[in-house]
Amino acid sequence: MGKRQDSPARSRFVRRDGQTDILRKGSSHSLKSDLYHWLLALKWLQFFGLISLLYLASNALFAFAYLLEEGSIHNARPGSFLDAFFFSVQTMATIGYGAMYPQTPYANAIVALEALVGLLGVAMVTGLAFARFSTPTAKVMFSDVAVIATRNQVPTLMLRAANRRRNSILEAQIRLTLARNELTDEGEFMRRLHDLELIRNGTPIFALSWTAMHPIDRKSPLYGCTAESLAEQEVELIVTLTGLDETVSQTIHARYSYVAEEILWNMRFVDILGKTPEGKRYVDYRRFHDVIPV
Repeated sequence: MGKRQDSPARSRFVRRDGQTDILRKGSSHSLKSDLYHWLLALKWLQFFGLISLLYLASNALFAFAYLLEEGSIHNARPGSFLDAFFFSVQTMATIGYGAMYPQTPYANAIVALEALVGLLGVAMVTGLAFARFSTPTAKVMFSDVAVIATRNQVPTLMLRAANRRRNSILEAQIRLTLARNELTDEGEFMRRLHDLELIRNGTPIFALSWTAMHPIDRKSPLYGCTAESLAEQEVELIVTLTGLDETVSQTIHARYSYVAEEILWNMRFVDILGKTPEGKRYVDYRRFHDVIPV
């Protein structure tokens, strides 16, 4: 079976990219109060675009400042914005080719201010770029669907995860949480979370593939549920994986979610583990998401 697409009519708390998707109304949070976190959370293309925009805007601002006094820059054409702009670029970057230089006290004061701004700007951008590069990230792949099938005479919920890097994740832990709509005895609506107990929720070395399994017995919150009841309760399965990246020795995490339509009944995953003729183990990721009926 091919990959399944997100249902636009079904909202989920955790998107397929692992990010939360929820609107916050009435929150006092603002960009000004959390600028550092916002800059770290930007995508790389957005980050470089923002830095480029600020760089051009600051140089344009200083260029207009130089133009306020005629003849402030030696060898610059009178009234030329381009000459003033490129002189600003040389000043901010401390290049100093020597063809243009400040020749009035006013211009020297602007140069001193711009040199300070350039020094602080380079330090801040370098720190932000390093913080973004040094933030550990996980390359964990989750199956597009979860399945429910009988395993050892017990209905079992199963999903699959794989480490896409060539290293290992040490002391990896998986946690599976069920979110669904419920009504209390008093008729109060609640979105409740239930932890689902796994047959094995940890492994010392996560290098290949991992099938997380939850037995649907009498202790399970899913006991007695059907595909229709899961859809009616707007069920969402949230899976989180944490562990220690052996390369950088830092904790990494990944998360994923499944809504009711992505939980397939009476299906099982295709086996993707095998051995080469030489006896070496391999994982066939080409069929990682494939399922077959039982």
